Amino acid sequence: MIDFNDVSKLLGGRDILHHASFRVNKGEKVGVVGPNGSGKTTVFSMIVGDISADSGEIILPEKVRIGLLRQQLSFFKESEPLLDFVKAADGELPRIQQRIDILIQKIQENPADDAALKELGTLQSNFEHLGGYNMEYRASTALHGLGFQEKDLQKPMGEFSGGWQMRACMAKVLLSEPDILLLDEPSNYLDIPAVEWLQRKLKTYEGTLLLISHDRFLLNSLTDITMEVNGGKITRYPGNYNYYIKERENRRIQADAAQKNTERKKQKLEDNINRFRAKATKAAQVQSWIKMLDKIEDVELPEELHFHGRIRIPEPPHCGNEVLFLDQVSHTYDEKRWIFQNVSLSLMKGDKLGIVGYNGMGKSTLLKIIAGRFAPSSGNRKLGHKVIPGYQAQEFAELLPQDETAFDVVKQAAAGTDITGQRIRDILGTFGFSGEAAMKNCGVLSGGEKIRLCFARIFVNPPNLLILDEPTTHLDIAAREALQKAVKNYQGTVCLVSHDVEFLRGAVDEILEIKPGSVRRFQGNYDYYREKIAAEEMAEQEKLVKAANHKNASSNALSDNSTDMNQKERRKEKAQKRNEMMPEKRRLEKAVAEFEKIIENGENEKNQILEQLSATDGNIDYESLQKRLKEIDYHISKATLDWEETALQLEELLKIYDNI
Repeated sequence: MIDFNDVSKLLGGRDILHHASFRVNKGEKVGVVGPNGSGKTTVFSMIVGDISADSGEIILPEKVRIGLLRQQLSFFKESEPLLDFVKAADGELPRIQQRIDILIQKIQENPADDAALKELGTLQSNFEHLGGYNMEYRASTALHGLGFQEKDLQKPMGEFSGGWQMRACMAKVLLSEPDILLLDEPSNYLDIPAVEWLQRKLKTYEGTLLLISHDRFLLNSLTDITMEVNGGKITRYPGNYNYYIKERENRRIQADAAQKNTERKKQKLEDNINRFRAKATKAAQVQSWIKMLDKIEDVELPEELHFHGRIRIPEPPHCGNEVLFLDQVSHTYDEKRWIFQNVSLSLMKGDKLGIVGYNGMGKSTLLKIIAGRFAPSSGNRKLGHKVIPGYQAQEFAELLPQDETAFDVVKQAAAGTDITGQRIRDILGTFGFSGEAAMKNCGVLSGGEKIRLCFARIFVNPPNLLILDEPTTHLDIAAREALQKAVKNYQGTVCLVSHDVEFLRGAVDEILEIKPGSVRRFQGNYDYYREKIAAEEMAEQEKLVKAANHKNASSNALSDNSTDMNQKERRKEKAQKRNEMMPEKRRLEKAVAEFEKIIENGENEKNQILEQLSATDGNIDYESLQKRLKEIDYHISKATLDWEETALQLEELLKIYDNI
């Protein structure tokens, strides 16, 4: 499907790709990972033809349809309504629609144009087959899934913020249903409900997917191949992100051992050469050793990828058991529309609370009230005894003074204290600014460096109530994992907003959900919260089914004297509803069977390998067999998880299907 053969690309005097080769097969779901600036986006640009290779060959199938979501906004007219923008998805449908309009105009001018009539009939049939007549419904469904409201659909694109415009571009790309889908950081502007909708949407995508992301939830749940772009090379791993991390470490350990073995061989040869160089009787042997030494190549060790500094959050100062209390807090910015109303919340010492909900529900506003940045419109906020809040705003990293150094920023935060310059450097070092890095100007810092500097600034005066608004934005995966671990181990109280599902899973113990008209607290982690929401949704579905059955039963009781024709109509209506559900039912049944087959085949192959390993034949390649066993275990585990999820969906569908 996609072939890069010996491709090189130089940008800004740096090798982005250096004789790189890889293949992506049709239907594969590929996670593309690597350090910021390593060339991931450049690879996408080369695939779509925006930039060309300096050397090598890039091969794509003829007439392949490619959809690309860029980190930068796609072009649009500011006056164009949102729904119209998304409906005009790239692909075959807009071209067919344009041709249909031209033909209709021709036929109006000349009703006897048989050729135009024939072509129009063919195109209308193709348009219907490709789903053209329900494009508006599909577009509005995608927009609702990404968080847009019904009232937003006719708003001009220019009225939306950059983040919401990016969501519209995503809906348009997804709706085009291309053969190859390239997504570059699709979750950057999404809240958690939208991320989960995107994950469900991409699960059903049948084409070839390449996904650049720092979101471990998407990478682990969607991809079965991982490609690392780093140091001008592209390395392929046969598994999702978690598999890639383990396998990469295994390869590093093996390469390190091989390199040490090579160094021992070289040292032994050098010792022999030096020992016998002066002996004439050993001249031939010495020359042989020299040739052997020249032929030995050093083992290439994998480059380190990410931020190495461990994020160490200082011990919190002592405070009372009740850290914060909100009593019937409400807030409005214009005295017309309430962001939220009557929120009561108690945070106890050591609580780790994550706040979730759609954008615009007031998550950041609530954090600012908790942090004391402004007073609520009504209600009361009370801090506990000796509580010291430490607040990181979502936008603070963008407001750092461009011409000041990292050291200057932290020094200003320490003004009025007795903290020494060396102590400031120590704090900066714990957040990745060791040595000369402490003197880098803010204007040249990457997004991740800015976030880490904001943390260093907070911890000059250690808080015991840590308030974080989207702290993982711009961080690469390793830095997110380091921050997640630091927050989890922090002995103080934490209240945070994040759209990173894996970060929430690993960092907080409770969830506060904000929805229109309600704020609810769940006394469990993120997975517990999702289980509760799923159970509520299932109960609501069952309630609707029971209500429908009760209505049908009541209707039947009242119509005992109805004609056979009415009974036929009811049977026809039930059959129609079941027919509508049949495609989804068949898809789920087929998927369940396929996952079961994968598991069965994997277990059979695994048993065969275990029999080989237990044999006494000395010609067995144990290393290859052990490696294959690991791959099989990974695929069985993944297929089992997919089977469980799909089987549950099928079970829920059959309940509704059988009760119609």
